Amino acid sequence: MELSSDPALATLEMSQIHGEDGEPFNDNSDGDYESLPPHVSVTTHMTAGAVAGILEHTVMYPVDSVKTRMQSLQPDPNAQYKGVYEALKRIIKTEGIFRPLRGLNITMMGAGPAHALYFACYERVKHSLSDIIQSGGNSHIANGVAGSVATVLHDGIMNPAEVVKQRMQMYNSPYRGLWDCVRTVTHTEGVGAFYRSYSTQLTMNIPFQAVHFITYELMQEQLNPHRHYNPGSHIVSGAVAGAVSAAVTTPLDVCKTLLNTQENVALTSVNISGHLSGMANAFRTVYRLGGLAAFFKGVQARVIYQMPSTAIAWSVYEFFKYFLTKQKLEQEAASGQL
Repeated sequence: MELSSDPALATLEMSQIHGEDGEPFNDNSDGDYESLPPHVSVTTHMTAGAVAGILEHTVMYPVDSVKTRMQSLQPDPNAQYKGVYEALKRIIKTEGIFRPLRGLNITMMGAGPAHALYFACYERVKHSLSDIIQSGGNSHIANGVAGSVATVLHDGIMNPAEVVKQRMQMYNSPYRGLWDCVRTVTHTEGVGAFYRSYSTQLTMNIPFQAVHFITYELMQEQLNPHRHYNPGSHIVSGAVAGAVSAAVTTPLDVCKTLLNTQENVALTSVNISGHLSGMANAFRTVYRLGGLAAFFKGVQARVIYQMPSTAIAWSVYEFFKYFLTKQKLEQEAASGQL
């Protein structure tokens, strides 16, 4: 259901707020909601993106912990799970109620700035390319390219956080806490360990985000063609986009997890000494350990995690973008009446 405007916003609409280009701005016009743009600043995109990113990762974090464990190629007998619910129940019962949240602190530290850059970059590149390709229309090519470019910035910040997070999520993780993990990895494997999976992360996330943004925009065209602020459409579109992109990129996520965790039991079982590096090596190792089926380990948990995560991210992002833009317009209207 599309939200109706409150009295203050209705007053703004009646007074036909003018944008920087001199054209009248009307919140209920048939124009693309995301192109109400003179008033949707980079700061607004970054603020909305940061809040969305932190909430996306924190709300569903316990499921992410389960996904990491279920992607283990040679799991400990005590860490073999049949499903997400059974895994969470057993982890809490045997390891404590806060165990599924281990590593959340580093994730929150990385998610804010990473998603701020991510959404700001996506919006800027999307609109610039759409102007070139379809004269301001919605171009799926522009959406895919913008999502890919934004991913490079996002992963540059999040990759070290992912390494620490996944090592702390594993069963019998040897690290006492965040800084112990950072110090130990730096001392034993070098700073490069925090970016060992970066190329694989990009190889996974670029197609993931391209599929994600294209699917989201396609769903918006069907559910919310005028691009008004419509919470229901943002939630459904985000959930579908998350599920589709998560499912098709699971094999790459399994390889990324192996590179991040350097799972000792698995590597030893195939006579690999030292540290595994490179996407090609990761692919070969995963196949040697479990065949084609191994590439889809944890797919259920990944989809269950991504559906609500992307729904939360998009609904929160669109809400804050709408709210902050509305606040700015009200302030401008009040200043103009003085």
